[in-house]
Order: sequence, then C-alpha cells, then structure tokens
Amino acid sequence: MFFRGQTIGKYKILSPIGSGGFGTVYLAEDTWIDKKVAIKVPHRQNVNFGDLLHEPRLLASLNHPNIVSILTAEKQENIFFIVMEYVPGDTLEAIISRDGTIDLTRTLDYTCQICNALDHAHQQGVMHRDLRPGNVLVTEGGLLKVADFGTSRFVELAAHGTTVIGSPPYMAPEQFEGRAVLASDIYSLGITMYQMLTGALPYNTPAPGDIKKLRTGDLVSPPRTRNSSIPSAINDIVMKAVAPDVGARYQRASELLADLLSARGRPTPRSIIRQPVSTPAAAASPAEDVQSIHSRLKARETPRPTFCWHCRKPLHARSARCPFCGEAQ
Repeated sequence: MFFRGQTIGKYKILSPIGSGGFGTVYLAEDTWIDKKVAIKVPHRQNVNFGDLLHEPRLLASLNHPNIVSILTAEKQENIFFIVMEYVPGDTLEAIISRDGTIDLTRTLDYTCQICNALDHAHQQGVMHRDLRPGNVLVTEGGLLKVADFGTSRFVELAAHGTTVIGSPPYMAPEQFEGRAVLASDIYSLGITMYQMLTGALPYNTPAPGDIKKLRTGDLVSPPRTRNSSIPSAINDIVMKAVAPDVGARYQRASELLADLLSARGRPTPRSIIRQPVSTPAAAASPAEDVQSIHSRLKARETPRPTFCWHCRKPLHARSARCPFCGEAQ
C-alpha cells in the first residue's frame, strides 16, 4: 500500500518490515522529531472507522516494557494506519531458525519476559490468541517485546472468545473449536518454550485427523526426550504448559513464571545439565507419565514473584540478588 520514500503526513516510509493476517508493517521516520517508528496498515480499509480503531484502543490499554507500545492512530489520504514503537533486532523465530536450540539460560530469560507481557495483558482482560516466535521481537540487549496483539480482543465475562484465530502449530486444542481462554496463551507459550529448548516443534501443523490426538496429548512427547540436557523440573513445566486439558494447564502466566523462577533458583549440577544422551541419569522415557508430572507441579508451592529494581526482570520473592543483571535487591 505504501512504497519506499513515500511521505504520508509527517511520516516518511523507509522500507517494508513484514506482512501478516491483519496488515503490512513498514519502517518509517517521524520527520518532525527524527525518530524511527513502525507503521501498521490494516489490509481491510473499507470498514467502519470504529472497527479500525479497535486494535489501537486495545493496544493503548497495554503499557508494559515487554509489549510493543502504540504511539498513535491516524488517517491520512484516506488510509488508516497505526503508529507503533520501532523495535530493532530479530524475531524469536529468526533466532531459532538461525541458532537451532537456544541454551537453557536464555530460554528461561526469554520465557520469563514473555510471561511478564502475558500476565500484564491478561490482567487488563486481553488475550493474545496468536502468540508465536514470529510475534516476539528481541533487541540486541536481550529485551523481548511481544507484538501483534491485533488478533486479541477484550475477554467477556465468560472469559472466552468464539472466533478461531491463531497459528495452528501453536494453537491450544480448544482454539480449534473457537473457545480461546487465557490458558490458551499459556499453551502457545509452552509450545514456544519447547521449540527454544529443542530447536523443533513437538508436531507439525495438525491435520484434521490429528485434532483428536492433540486433544488427548498424544502428539506431544516430553522435550527431554529430544534434548536430554533439559532439567526435569523445566521438562515438567513445559509439559504442564502444553497440557491438552485446560484445567490441567497453568491458568495464569504468573503461575508459570513462579515455577520457572523457583526452578531457576534451584542449583542444577553441571553433570546433569551437560550429560551425554547415552547416560542413564539424563535419559527420559517417552512414555513418562504426564499425570505424575502434573502432580509434582501441583505440589510445588512458590511465593508470588517480584521484579528487579534495576532491569525490571522477574525475581523469586526470596531473591537477594537479580540472576539477570546481578544487582543486589
């Protein structure tokens, strides 16, 4: 819709960034203040103006360092567009594609930051419904920003949606039936975490005949069967996040975050982390009882996390020093 070098209002289009189901995103320069911004132009322009304002109003309610912020919404030359902060760096999808398996420390760091974003959005009554590595931006400094809440909508009193929205490999079983709930975002995060730890998805895009297997959990094997260096506590967390039954899953991002911080704070012997695949102590049975995983996690009680005063990343409530930046609390 826009071309390189075009000026629309006070914005000069520099280059296209990407395109998705909602619209096309461009890198632009705010010529008034010499600042780079991202401009999203919805594909559908000939709709009610109030409907076009739905996404920017939704995003404006989310103010968090781990969520891409919206600056304004405008209509110039009869074209409606949304102006957002520009986040330089790669998508998490590009990083996984380039690096394959992401080391445990970075995986936990990234997951904690995504938990922060989801927890904030969920507290505002907003679901993402299309959380995936392609919608997570990573700066050179390691700060994550969750983008594209455009497929989200305010949660009704019944806390569920009725429209099938999402990317199939990351969609929870209930999403295929148009019954998205807050825990559906947790499932998507679990699949993302699985991909970071193993370098691969637990399954390909489910075919129509695979939906039944998805509902029973038969498509997902524990990530530790693919990467034996994953600590059992982290393996348990991933499996609970991707539990096919909504009730057996984490209900809130803060619950997953608390378990992650508890597991991260528990010292793990280097011999276990780096153990060869052939070593019995590191091996995991593909037939591991998922129910026992859920039981162990349910029995694990952790205090609500707090945040580092310096880097604003999550801490276990009893932490005396931030494991991310090293600052004393």
